[in-house]
Amino acid sequence: MGSMQLDLSGKSYPEPIDIFDRLPDSLILLIFNRIGDVKTLGRCGVVSKRFHSLVPQVDNVIVRVDCVISDEDPASSAATSAGSSASDKSRNPFSSLFRFVFSGLFKPLQSLTQLITSSPRCHSLSSNSEDLNLASDLNGVTHHSPTQVLKNFNEIKLLRIELPVGELGIDEGTLLKWKADFGSTLDNCVILGASSVSQTAKSYEFSGSCSVNNDANGNDVGAENDNGSLPESFYTNEGLKLRVVWTISSLIAASARHYLLQPIIAEHKTLKTLVLTDADGQGMLSMNEEQLEELRVKPLSVSSASKRTLVPALNMWLWYAPHLELPDGMVLKGATLVAIRPSEQLKEVVGSEGNWVVSAFEEPYGTAARMLVKGRTYCLEMNSF
Repeated sequence: MGSMQLDLSGKSYPEPIDIFDRLPDSLILLIFNRIGDVKTLGRCGVVSKRFHSLVPQVDNVIVRVDCVISDEDPASSAATSAGSSASDKSRNPFSSLFRFVFSGLFKPLQSLTQLITSSPRCHSLSSNSEDLNLASDLNGVTHHSPTQVLKNFNEIKLLRIELPVGELGIDEGTLLKWKADFGSTLDNCVILGASSVSQTAKSYEFSGSCSVNNDANGNDVGAENDNGSLPESFYTNEGLKLRVVWTISSLIAASARHYLLQPIIAEHKTLKTLVLTDADGQGMLSMNEEQLEELRVKPLSVSSASKRTLVPALNMWLWYAPHLELPDGMVLKGATLVAIRPSEQLKEVVGSEGNWVVSAFEEPYGTAARMLVKGRTYCLEMNSF
């Protein structure tokens, strides 16, 4: 017989039934999978014993990292940063490039093992940290790496980890995006950059005549007297140095992310898709089921100089346009697209083989990539590093 409750008049009524308790576990799991966010799922897990037992069965998980704690002493870091800024102009371009790639980029990437999803030091980066601090304080823990957060999930198939910002510091108004696919090593990488981005007042409908370095008949504009060389504008105003920095920095960022994902991939055998991106939309590393399994069974080649996956010898295809106007009115100055594959995977990147290049970015940048590959292709090589 069901329990009864009394009102103020002394009359008894059946106790209300919690309709949610009648929902099957499969439906609750469907709801939890739609939620995805690991913080929200953590809160759901403390609602009831039933929820607590179901949350570890969620197979679609999103981890949004609030901030990255540096291994360096903050005062030391500040001093180093200030010193670098003051001496930038007094050093040669190669010294400046080295400092940007390995000091400004690599040291924060070494600290990705200390990515946290809740910390009193990160209130400015997370409006929801207060709720999680209660659970953290109960356990005497304030910092949680993604590996720690995910250890109680048993059946993850789709995992997305989102960093608070991109690793690569770029000037305001500059465009830099990259997407890389990895197995046990780099499978491919696509980089899109522009020295400046602006918007025109007029918007255009997309048409076949909207192309790069091509006239209305599809002929290469500037093909005369260029002897197949890159336009002079590519080299002016330190344009070459900038694009070298973009390429090397993106590859280092991607390989460092890949290296630091190893513990998660090894522990979660059920993973079918893994994406590590950032809130800025700057870079994305992705791995499918086949690539994840490849990493589990093949030994990882590690760079001797740093905690990142070794980048193999590469073939690169580059497209460049001094001025690229997209159909929606966006204008990219110094637009550059770089497609990268290991030398041992040498293939054509246009036509059916080039789908991985033009589909790497969401709109409007996907349109920019499709327009750029219609122009002249420049081939380059890079040694392993």
